[in-house]
Amino acid sequence: MNVEVVMPKMGESIQEGKVLRWVKKVGDMVERDEVILEISTDKVDTEVPSPASGKIVQLLANENDTVEVGKVIAILETSGVTAPAATAPAATAPAATAPAATAPAVAAPTVAAPAVAATAVASTSVDVVMPKMGESIQEGKILRWVKKVGDKIERDDVLLEISTDKVDTEVPAPNAGTLTEILANEGDVVEVGKIIARLATAGTATAGAATAGTGTALTATQSAPQSVPQGVPQSVPQGVPGNGIPRVSGGRFYSPLVRSVATAEGVSVAELDAISGTGIEGRVTKKDLLAYLTNRVPGATPRSATQSATQSATQSATRSVPPVSSADDEVIPMDRVRTLIAEHMVRSVHTSPHVTSVAEADVTQIVKLREKMKGAFEKREGFKLTYTPFFGVACAEGVKQWPMINVSVDGTNIIRHRRVHMGMATATPDGNLIVPVIKDAETLNVTGMARTMNDLAQRARNKKLSPDDISGGTITVTNVGNFGSLFGSPIINQPQAAIMGIGAIQKRPVVRTIDGDDVIVIRSMVYLSLTYDHRVIDGALATQALAAMCKALENMNEQTVVL
Repeated sequence: MNVEVVMPKMGESIQEGKVLRWVKKVGDMVERDEVILEISTDKVDTEVPSPASGKIVQLLANENDTVEVGKVIAILETSGVTAPAATAPAATAPAATAPAATAPAVAAPTVAAPAVAATAVASTSVDVVMPKMGESIQEGKILRWVKKVGDKIERDDVLLEISTDKVDTEVPAPNAGTLTEILANEGDVVEVGKIIARLATAGTATAGAATAGTGTALTATQSAPQSVPQGVPQSVPQGVPGNGIPRVSGGRFYSPLVRSVATAEGVSVAELDAISGTGIEGRVTKKDLLAYLTNRVPGATPRSATQSATQSATQSATRSVPPVSSADDEVIPMDRVRTLIAEHMVRSVHTSPHVTSVAEADVTQIVKLREKMKGAFEKREGFKLTYTPFFGVACAEGVKQWPMINVSVDGTNIIRHRRVHMGMATATPDGNLIVPVIKDAETLNVTGMARTMNDLAQRARNKKLSPDDISGGTITVTNVGNFGSLFGSPIINQPQAAIMGIGAIQKRPVVRTIDGDDVIVIRSMVYLSLTYDHRVIDGALATQALAAMCKALENMNEQTVVL
């Protein structure tokens, strides 16, 4: 029997992957879950395991080829590998009661897991794990179990509802079968990849990973190897490979190169986790690891940047803030979302040397245009016209003119993003903050920007955002003027390199030259700030981009803007 290995889907927005290296060659015998190749996408470099035991009979893609998701890249021959007999109860019972004896189910290091097909004659236990609902999501809270132990379930039936700091969503059943175990209670906060339930699929059953939209991962656990028909490879596990360094630890992905160097140099997982990474989303790069090795003290564990900053802040707070000593004081523990925001802010300040430039724009014509059109606009569109879409369009215009502010840093490389995926800082009803992303913002006019912003804001406040809605941002805007601030110096949303702050619009006396004479007039003015990563954006570039944003605002009027 032949099994097809396909290019896996490593995220909802990922459509292709590049073959970096074939670990195995034609004729090699491989075990199930043994690494057969390494691939690269625009999100991660990772290894692809074998979906079954057998012999590689054909490689259909060369190293450095870029292959669409779902395309066949290799073929395995699994002749002679058989499944356990369906009549042997002793062989099936351990699958449900002793999962430690089999390969554990582990979630892939991206939002979505590739589909899997595995047919067995024997009864099979399928592990349901806490799905990964976004690259920065490391845990989820179980809100409600829709099904109970003993319930018969069809594939894609809703099993439970979960909540993360980004979205609330339903988790579907990966298989048809009977719910045999519930391993986490309502209200529990569970790490991504941990098993939360088990299904029994009697008779011939097809075990498939959940759709990319939900990110649910699963593994069929059995007491013996089974034959696998033609299908696609299982989700890439996060577990520890043969070299002892896991692909993902502490929520951070380690590339094959970094793991290889770490193994060769005897660097432990604890040491690796503690190294401050300069790559995208704080990843440890080869350069980071080599720099650590240069100054490595045997037996010492490095402190990460976040740990150092947090410890320093804690020590400072301990010295300067008196303890609670009266009934008038209140201690409010941070909730999970606020804790994550705090960690993100500390990491950003440590990662990027922040500089803020401020400029002033005359938005009198925009104020007049909005006042004139807001009634008709709301009647036509069904929502109020705010000033923020005008600023969003202006920000995109500034990026188009000065594209080197639309960048990220990956070690010593600058990643210039050709599309403007604009994050929009949004306050939620619970007092926290989320940043949904306006994709391809440079293609939108004011009306299109307003529609997209309104849609994302409403779904953010109702916790209806999908993982793709909050990923991929390249620059962010935040409207501090909504709350009365004249301007702000916001913190960069990593791994981006710039964030625009919008101040309050105020009528102020300004000097204008009319017919050669300087006169004082009343105009609607606003301060714009641009906070940027001084590692890669210098003051000259930032101020020119900021000036372009101001000019774009001042050029908006009834003749240039169609609402």
